[in-house]
Amino acid sequence: MSNEFRLGGDLAVNRLGFGTMRLPSKEGMGGPARDPETGRAVLRRAVELGVNLLDTADFYVSAGGAVRANTLIREALYPYASDLVIATKVGPIARPDGFRPAAPADMRGLVEANLEGLGVDCLDLVYLRIGRMTPPQGESLAERFEALAALREEGLIRHLGLSNVDADHLAEARVIAPVVAVQNEFHAAKRDDVQLLAACEEADIAFVPFFPLGGGRELDDERLAKVAARHGATVSQIGLAWLLASSPVTLAIPGTGSLSHLEDNMAAAGITLSEEDLADLS
Repeated sequence: MSNEFRLGGDLAVNRLGFGTMRLPSKEGMGGPARDPETGRAVLRRAVELGVNLLDTADFYVSAGGAVRANTLIREALYPYASDLVIATKVGPIARPDGFRPAAPADMRGLVEANLEGLGVDCLDLVYLRIGRMTPPQGESLAERFEALAALREEGLIRHLGLSNVDADHLAEARVIAPVVAVQNEFHAAKRDDVQLLAACEEADIAFVPFFPLGGGRELDDERLAKVAARHGATVSQIGLAWLLASSPVTLAIPGTGSLSHLEDNMAAAGITLSEEDLADLS
């Protein structure tokens, strides 16, 4: 199975990428700020280790907005390497009391905020994120996706994706514009979306799980522990290796604010799971 995937048929990325949510704050969005210099160092090291797919969002910020993921990316890596692909997402709008869903009329402002934060004229990949932590079944995304598709036609976006969706959402969006990636919660201990993954594989759409390691919670699975012991690896490394082995369209974007944790995660790319391993993990 190839270690590379072509998003939209033209953006070649290594299938083990990097998620930036925990760079501004260890607690994720809105938590106490982390040292921005450490965040910049992690980004530079990720690229040195072969990462050429970054996953970010304008709303990945520490408390009070003191540290922002997009700003760290620009400060650490601009001017960007020609093969670096930066994926972002729009949909939630931050408020003092939490997040509200964006309306179609909000899409331009959200896209422009990402363009400015990253210092680019065109965004490689923009996901439309809907709902909270589970796909809002029965909710139409058409008007919001049409607004993003119009911005793509203007040249502000290269490719479009979807986040936190079900198969009906994917079908609805594909009538409007091409979808090159889907980002849902999926990992070795949460495999609810196997049918959606199969639909993505059939259409050559990237399936890019968020929380590929359970959202920072240790994957508590005896199957993973058994295979990890066999390889002299960590449970997290086997969790990432399993994701990459589960389909040629899966991409993994583990995130961390720690250099040592980054090194551990990236080592998963060198683990080849055997048929026995995959059987134990099934």
